[in-house]
Amino acid sequence: MSQDSLLRRPLRYRYYNAALVLIVVNVAMFLLTYLSPRLVRYLALTPVLVVQSRAWWQLVTYMFLHGGTWHLLFNMLALYMFGAPLERHLGSTEFLLYYFITGIGAGLATLAVNWYSGMGFIPVVGASGAIFGLLLAFATYFPDTRILFMFFIPMRAPVAVLVFAGIELFSMFTNTRSGVAHMAHLAGLAVGWLYLLVRLGINPARVFFRRRW
Repeated sequence: MSQDSLLRRPLRYRYYNAALVLIVVNVAMFLLTYLSPRLVRYLALTPVLVVQSRAWWQLVTYMFLHGGTWHLLFNMLALYMFGAPLERHLGSTEFLLYYFITGIGAGLATLAVNWYSGMGFIPVVGASGAIFGLLLAFATYFPDTRILFMFFIPMRAPVAVLVFAGIELFSMFTNTRSGVAHMAHLAGLAVGWLYLLVRLGINPARVFFRRRW
């Protein structure tokens, strides 16, 4: 695909610390929904509301809500660890485009699966779909970086992505009542893969499997 095409057209490099802004907004929304829990009904991704009430904004707003302090903490830590260096590499505008497309894509996949599986009334919250997309991109651009899996097992970033993907795939079919949106995590990886391949012209598979570990 030519770089002159709309999908491949490069964005002007600018850096304005968007990852930090996202973290601040997420924390602010967490405090706001703590003070006013009714907001969750309007901002969480609830398939029945999106489909029947046309609440399409939920495909974006759900990314800024979290189910608890630990959920928020882990996601924001990952956003800082993987998002900050990725933003410096891609530029803030490309970084934000990638972040929102992976998050919205994860939301659409979750919407479809939950709607057709009879779970349309269950609200979904969290930035995890976008975070998994960031992890994939980070591993693609910085494949030799070592990540502490479970905080104490060092492994190369591509290996960590494959391990996480395997865990999510297994959990999706075995822990259906866990309350964790495994489909959103896997969809974030899938959408991120397509974005890297189609728009940025880099195939994560060639990076991940270029040599044995």
